[in-house]
Amino acid sequence: MRVLVVGTPQIAVPTLDALVASDHEVVAVVTRPDAPGRRGSELLPSPVKARAVELGLPVLAPERASEPAFADEIRELACDVAAVVAFGQILRPALLGATRLGWVNLHFSVLPAWRGAAPVQRAIMAGDDVTGACTFLIEEGLDTGAVIGLVTETIRPTDTAGDLLERLAVVGATLMVRSLDALADGSASPIPQGEEGISYAHKLTRDDARVRWELASHVVDRQVRGCTPAPGAWTTLPDGSIAKIGPLTPREDLPGGAPGTVKEASGAILVNSGSAPLEMSWIAPSGRRPMPAADWWRGARLTEGAQLGEA
Repeated sequence: MRVLVVGTPQIAVPTLDALVASDHEVVAVVTRPDAPGRRGSELLPSPVKARAVELGLPVLAPERASEPAFADEIRELACDVAAVVAFGQILRPALLGATRLGWVNLHFSVLPAWRGAAPVQRAIMAGDDVTGACTFLIEEGLDTGAVIGLVTETIRPTDTAGDLLERLAVVGATLMVRSLDALADGSASPIPQGEEGISYAHKLTRDDARVRWELASHVVDRQVRGCTPAPGAWTTLPDGSIAKIGPLTPREDLPGGAPGTVKEASGAILVNSGSAPLEMSWIAPSGRRPMPAADWWRGARLTEGAQLGEA
């Protein structure tokens, strides 16, 4: 089939590569316009655009995919189907009707659980044991379309959102190819989503990433892992400045203390929670690169009992 690949971040690149290597023909790639990087004003391409250029594929980067003129442009490509992974713009009905068989989205959850922008992050933060990836036909509702294919993936005890997304992007790419194969040969049987088990994965806010040391250690652990690498879990330091922190290890074998108090024990930097202490891995004080927690502790010269977060 003639396929339009639509996506923006790195997690969409495996799907682009898999479709290029498949029996389908990738006609063009749609992504966001170039945007400023984290430092300076230089405009940088999205990861999907960068890979598409390497592959010699035409790239379309509309400011607003909802514009009628863009739907006309897509219609002129005469694509059979569009394969979407984390594009980042709303797709209006006129655009959805611009391909012969519709638009197939790769979503990183087991629908109808965790519809929305941050399914992997929310699954980790909720303590789910299993998640997965689905392909579904896009319609006007938020991730409500009929499901074509599904794979599941175990959430490991130490998984960050980045770890899990990386694995799901790879297995999801294979799932997308299988789903388009099924659409091509007529064997696909999209199944409408049920009304039970619906949950929503709202985009993470800065407040979602603020560590609440008064919660139980396993809850803090999940929160930090769910916010890693983005938006990045953070806490305040004793001087009131802000620092991002890396994944924590609950230490149920050690006695606790007042939530948020930090100390050193046998080379480990421990922060007390509402239950057990948690061992820090790395910390990045404001304006500085991440460093091992032990290095930070030595340089900070804090006394035991110093407070992280709100007292």
